[in-house]
Amino acid sequence: MHWSHFLILSTTLSSAACAQSLPSSAHLAALDAAVSVAPADPAEPATPLTIEQALELAEKNNPLLTESAAIRARAQAAVRTSKAYTNPTVEFLGGDQSARAVSNPGVPGAFTHYGAGQTIEVPSERRARIHAAQLELTGAGHQFESVRLAVAARVRRAFYDVLRRKQQLANAHDNLALVEDLRRRVGMEVQVGEKGKLELTRAEAELARARAVVRGADAQLANARAMLKAVLGASADSNYDPQGKPAEGRTLPPLADLRAQVLEHHPALAEAASRTTQAETLVERERARRIPEPTFQGFYERQPDVTLWQVGVSVPLPLWDRRKGPIGEAQAESRRWNAVTQQRKLELTAALESAYDQYEISDQQVQGLEAGSLREAQAAVDAARSAYRFGERGILEVLDAQRVLQGVRSDLLDALYARQTALIDLEELGAMQP
Repeated sequence: MHWSHFLILSTTLSSAACAQSLPSSAHLAALDAAVSVAPADPAEPATPLTIEQALELAEKNNPLLTESAAIRARAQAAVRTSKAYTNPTVEFLGGDQSARAVSNPGVPGAFTHYGAGQTIEVPSERRARIHAAQLELTGAGHQFESVRLAVAARVRRAFYDVLRRKQQLANAHDNLALVEDLRRRVGMEVQVGEKGKLELTRAEAELARARAVVRGADAQLANARAMLKAVLGASADSNYDPQGKPAEGRTLPPLADLRAQVLEHHPALAEAASRTTQAETLVERERARRIPEPTFQGFYERQPDVTLWQVGVSVPLPLWDRRKGPIGEAQAESRRWNAVTQQRKLELTAALESAYDQYEISDQQVQGLEAGSLREAQAAVDAARSAYRFGERGILEVLDAQRVLQGVRSDLLDALYARQTALIDLEELGAMQP
């Protein structure tokens, strides 16, 4: 799911723990270690999982990779099939000959007949058939690499989504602890008559809201864990706890250089090029198949009184079927793959530009929020709480300052993982190395 869908679920950290738990790229690892999430099965503790381990598990268990590997193995077998020669044919007939009552009857006795035949392939058809099978294998190999890139990207997205939901849950718990502390303070002040009951009502409403945010963040974390197990191909009872943090910001090469790199090396384009050449080769094969393939035959026959042998050749005459249909199909397939190649170029270029722009925008947001907005929002919360303790401000000012801080932290968390998602997109396109 896109990171912006969960903007409303982000929450704030307590002012006392702010310096230790700011959700910047430098502090996410420490925050993740502090998150306490109950595993699905108390008897089975969560297994720590790094991104490298997650990729290894997907390599072994993901059904998409298994399917793609099977397609490649089938293409390898098809190459062997294309190189096989046509099998010869043999025949044997046996029986009995009886004489008729004529002036020169045949001699009665056993009758045997032996025959053999061998079809001779047209050399141009054989070469085209083998070449097409080899191109099929090449295309299947490129397809496997495309699937591997896609699966790795899905694993990374699911892995970092779990990290993000853990951070959201940690922020929600910290905000809940802060609101609970504020509620206790207001309750004591109302009891001694320093504050009115309206202040307590506002604090309880904020407490209910903070608890709802925790429940929502917990549900989002459970959903993210389920998605991770799905892309890993893990069993339903497995329990993994991803460990890590989003990547640090980096300076991207010029867009023109990345575009040239993607269009030159992406396996999806290499596969389309192989399929196009294969389709053109199949056109040549179908044209070569119009040439009749002769079958040389030999026979030996032994009768009770006569022994004879024969040799000959049979040639099919292409009178009714000139293979116009198969040639037309192959030509249409060639045009289709030419169009597919152009479409993939457009899609890859558009995806590259989108991921590139998203990365730069998110990186600028992270730098801007870390440089000023987060510190200013935290300072405003500290000032409002201090003024509230001295009676200079009401609880509404404190809650408003907390919401501002909550929004800034939410924006920072969104920007950090939007930048990470854009980096994963660039890696899937082959523009960046993982």
